[in-house]
Amino acid sequence: MKNTFSRQHLLFLRAQRIRKVLVHVAQVGVLILLVGLWELSAKLGWIDSFITSCPSRIWNTLVELISNGTLWQHIWASTWETLAGFAIGTALGYAVAVVLWWNAFLKDVFEPYIVVLNSLPKIALGPIIIIWAGTGKASIITMAVLISVVITTITVLNGFLATDKEKALLLRSMGANRAQIFVKLVAPANVPTLMATLKINVGMAWIGSIMGEYLVSKEGLGYLIVYGKQVFKLDLVMTCTIVLCALAGLMYAIVALLEKAVTRKY
Repeated sequence: MKNTFSRQHLLFLRAQRIRKVLVHVAQVGVLILLVGLWELSAKLGWIDSFITSCPSRIWNTLVELISNGTLWQHIWASTWETLAGFAIGTALGYAVAVVLWWNAFLKDVFEPYIVVLNSLPKIALGPIIIIWAGTGKASIITMAVLISVVITTITVLNGFLATDKEKALLLRSMGANRAQIFVKLVAPANVPTLMATLKINVGMAWIGSIMGEYLVSKEGLGYLIVYGKQVFKLDLVMTCTIVLCALAGLMYAIVALLEKAVTRKY
């Protein structure tokens, strides 16, 4: 019986590995197919490559940007702004969530305002942010923080409030205070929630920084996209968009690896 179970288990693991490989192969295949159809459509005149660009023109633009050193400057500018907004927004949002969980009165008072702030289009605050923070990187980072902090607060606070109340009651009956309940139960139980929030904030931080660069910037991928639009260089716009996708994907992959490393302990 033991050998039969072991063999079935091995077969299951083998099937899972095969499925994982097939998924990756299919993902790469779909990407190659889409890129090939895009290039073929442009070559055969099915689409106007001036409007939609095409992979070969994007590649030439990318090589040109790399050769003259322009790309790295703008990548660094956008990445630095995004990382700053990501870190500040996540830390600030987590701190606010802790305060609101700690004090139920404050939660009841401020929760409606947080919901309203979350539904407000942040780009509408752009002119105000520029006046307050100036026309430099501070306003761009502020935009990224505003988008990240609200999402973090709402997500983490909901995780805190959903923590097993029976376990909290047990700790309280054993004489634990609010701080001990948070450290021993609430915070560890919501590590997966925090990791999920980090994944969400990757996209939110990039949206905020690029949105800020649209409004006020002299460098960055957002600046290049706006410049390309103004002078009708659609190849530049598409190239920067693809680079932006690659950077966001890389940042997401790093957070996913961090999640695997952290959640193994919980």
